[in-house]
Amino acid sequence: MKPVRAVVALGSNLEGPEARVRRAFDEVGALPGTRLLARSSLYRTAPVGFVDQPPFINACALVETTLAPRDLLEGLLAIERRHGRVRDIPNGPRTLDLDIVLYGDLAMHEHGLTLPHPRAHERAFVLAPLLEVWPDAVIPGRGAAAAFREAVRGQAIERVAEAA
Repeated sequence: MKPVRAVVALGSNLEGPEARVRRAFDEVGALPGTRLLARSSLYRTAPVGFVDQPPFINACALVETTLAPRDLLEGLLAIERRHGRVRDIPNGPRTLDLDIVLYGDLAMHEHGLTLPHPRAHERAFVLAPLLEVWPDAVIPGRGAAAAFREAVRGQAIERVAEAA
């Protein structure tokens, strides 16, 4: 299969989220047939939906992969499991959350996998790191990702200072 550029969103708000997300970048890049091209800064954001939980650390990884979308998803879910991910509260606290945001120019929907991510263009915690790693990204069916920046400007997001 020809390599495809994909964007993976990373998030965590439990058990050392900054260090956990930094480790997860390398684990995503180590998936079979996958190469990490760029990692965004880390961003601190307020929880969405279930708000009675700690703030999140969010980021995006730009990868090049020969994995099919479902295989990439399965690899990401395996990484989540290794990090102790439990899915007991929708939008609840999590040790690690990995989502495929973009997979080339593919638009698809099947059980458990919708591409592009259906709410990526509505969330500053996805758009800010996405545009950092892929400034000219296009969201299939929606247009340039940068065109949605203004719509999410009111959402609280703070870049985390890098450790010295």
